[in-house]
Amino acid sequence: MAKSSSMADKLALVLLYVFWFVGNYYYNLYNKQASMKAGGKDGGLTVTISVMQIVVCAAWAMGLWLIRRNPTPLLGLKAPAPQPLPAITKADVISLLPLTFCYAFAHTAGVVALTAGSPAFGQIVKAAEPVFAAVINTLFYAKSPSLAKWCVLPVIVGGVAISTLKKESDGSYSVPLDLYVLAFGSVNNVFAAFKGSENHRAMAAPGLKDRIGGVGNQFALTNVLSLVFLVPCMVLSEGANWPKFVDLFTNDDAFRWNLCLSGITFYLYNELATMTIKATGAVTASVANTAKRAIVIVGMAIALGNPLKLEEKVGASTAIAGVFIYSVIDELLGKKGAGAGPKVNNPMASPAMSTRSRTKKVA
Repeated sequence: MAKSSSMADKLALVLLYVFWFVGNYYYNLYNKQASMKAGGKDGGLTVTISVMQIVVCAAWAMGLWLIRRNPTPLLGLKAPAPQPLPAITKADVISLLPLTFCYAFAHTAGVVALTAGSPAFGQIVKAAEPVFAAVINTLFYAKSPSLAKWCVLPVIVGGVAISTLKKESDGSYSVPLDLYVLAFGSVNNVFAAFKGSENHRAMAAPGLKDRIGGVGNQFALTNVLSLVFLVPCMVLSEGANWPKFVDLFTNDDAFRWNLCLSGITFYLYNELATMTIKATGAVTASVANTAKRAIVIVGMAIALGNPLKLEEKVGASTAIAGVFIYSVIDELLGKKGAGAGPKVNNPMASPAMSTRSRTKKVA
């Protein structure tokens, strides 16, 4: 019975990863189409689009609270999860603000990076997220992947880079470079890395999970609370263009449709990512995120009717192989229980956080 239950849990996790990848693919498609309708990088609505996507997410979350059920676990062949209104305190809200802050600006920076220039180069920059996550976990959370896992990370990033190479007429290869995309993609990576670890930390805080009511409620709260940071950002950066957005949203059906669907798919794939982080770990989820980018690049090429180049096939295969090696390398080298990375003595980690880490390890 226990073995059967374990297999069911593994199957559920695999399905969650699959739907996470699929959801991200469609989010990229809808987001790109909405951004193009709004004029792209020079349209003056990039931040507004990113914020309105979160408004859609917040509305979706409130709908779940209204029906008090979360159907997302059905994607992993699990029963819908109860999702009552969270019974949180003011102190709980304050404790979630670091997570919501990182979530808010990881999203906005990511939308700007993918809208500003070449989507391929944007994906390359964002593919470095596992490296950011590993460094940030080591410096600020007293955790680090094993040396073997550190050595695998370049393989995954390199696979995504290969899939976006451009072959020139003289037979050489090049990668389009856009400093604007590089800057915002790097900002996205920093916030995304902190977001993953803050999410893991928040869910592990004593009593908070029970008061929130589970992973679904925690993610719903993250979306709602992130508007505290995003709305002022939108007003300050693009407030003068608000009438333009209202006119476009009111009169352009394609823009309205793609914007709403991008918000819904963004919510669903990120909720799935939150579930996988809970089941695995922040760096492991970041590595899977990198493999997802290779799949998105290839999938977008198919959707746009472009034939797959050899570089795209090799790159996607390399990235996915790297993810597999990352997941098993500690076991292959004979390390037991090394998935969370070795404990390190880190003066930058707070005593309270280090105490929680020790308590969790003993448990």
